[in-house]
Amino acid sequence: MSDPSIIVSASPHVHSDRTSRKIMYDVIIALVPAFLVSIYVFGFRALIATATAVIFCLLFEYVIQKYIMKVEVTIADGSALITGILLAFNLPAGIPIWMIAAGSLVAIGVAKLSFGGLGYNVFNPALVGRVFLLICFPVQMTLWPTAVENNTSVVDAVTGATTLGILKEGLQYGETISSLSDRIPSTLNMFMGVTAGSLGEISAIALILGGVFLIARKVISWHIPLTVLATIVLLTGIFWSINPEQYANPLIHLLSGGAILGAIYMATDLVTSPVTKKGMVVFAIGIGLITVVIRLFGSYPEGISFAILIMNAFVPLINKAFKPRRFGARIKAKIM
Repeated sequence: MSDPSIIVSASPHVHSDRTSRKIMYDVIIALVPAFLVSIYVFGFRALIATATAVIFCLLFEYVIQKYIMKVEVTIADGSALITGILLAFNLPAGIPIWMIAAGSLVAIGVAKLSFGGLGYNVFNPALVGRVFLLICFPVQMTLWPTAVENNTSVVDAVTGATTLGILKEGLQYGETISSLSDRIPSTLNMFMGVTAGSLGEISAIALILGGVFLIARKVISWHIPLTVLATIVLLTGIFWSINPEQYANPLIHLLSGGAILGAIYMATDLVTSPVTKKGMVVFAIGIGLITVVIRLFGSYPEGISFAILIMNAFVPLINKAFKPRRFGARIKAKIM
């Protein structure tokens, strides 16, 4: 008979007081600044969208695990909660509740639990839910409320195009960057969050503050977010230097769209990203490259979601290509 006190599990076998739950709640804390900015800009619509996504993600995880998979329910570990928050952060304010529910079902039921649950999913669940909604409901997913300050200094929201959307549409119709400059938000507005976009992607400063917190807490390392953003800046900078009237400057690409949100909070997902530092860099370069290609030459103005999901699929190969040296291998070689 086997000893019940011996637990057999997959490697790595590292003892630490950092549990999955603690890590998840560190991520939630890091997302608070961006959440507060979204409420300030979009009002109760941001709160409703986020609460809806969280409730449905928790509900679907509970129902599927308890009644379909018949396994232990794990909604208390915080992973479904984060999936709900990140899904909402990738949606426009005011999107119908039933669409949020559909995206939550796909994120939890298809992208996460169909692979076995936390630790086994291949793709980032929140991004799968977001891309599903984008493909199925492109009109509703591209109706972006944009923040504008009124005479009483209270932020209102009106429907408008995102910065990347303005650039994509204008350049397709033969306009130049100079002619579009008066329709593009200022760098300060993009940095602070007074612009159009998804709930959680509008404020660069809020997202960066949360990212610094995660790095300081050693929840994530700097390799993926910094490499993704550096790759985007480098590649867009090359095109901008060649033709500044046809290609936007790197700062616009860095501060607009979901580049910072994706690089810090979704590309760094512990389950769907490489385990080695070299692998992380290769993974991040791929994300940055695909993002730029889609932004500059694709049909969609934004490409970070597709880029992360595509590179998620390559993670097993990256892990095999950059797996660390086995413990004791060098010593054994010297002895022989």
